[in-house]
Amino acid sequence: MVGPKLTVPLAQLYLEDETAWLDEMARLAGERRLAELDIEHLSEFLADMSRRDRREVLSRLTTLLVHLLKWDYQPAQQSNSWRATIVHQRHELRDLLESGTLLNHAREILDRAYERALQQAALETGLEEAAFPPSCPYALENVLAEE
Repeated sequence: MVGPKLTVPLAQLYLEDETAWLDEMARLAGERRLAELDIEHLSEFLADMSRRDRREVLSRLTTLLVHLLKWDYQPAQQSNSWRATIVHQRHELRDLLESGTLLNHAREILDRAYERALQQAALETGLEEAAFPPSCPYALENVLAEE
């Protein structure tokens, strides 16, 4: 992969066009030109990606728990839309949790995700929070199971 000759320093490119900067980092790494990498920003970028992945697990797990609570506590309201959200979030979470690190993270934050889901489910259903279990009634394996 041969890229155009850069006229902008990498540190400036990082601030101006992150995608172009990433392309250049990939090119330099692929060519084993490691001394030319923008190590400071690369380290920052990789740490940000790790945090983003963890936030995504929390967000998807919360959304899934909200819909499981609604499904279990408002059976008369069950809809294909709720089912579709449950299936979609399970698929996305399973993909993310192929990473052992993110799987461990999901186990660690299940209770925090449930606290958020409890508040959201109460708002969406109009039920009091006390209508739901005070702590997560689902094991992570059950949350991720097909049905």
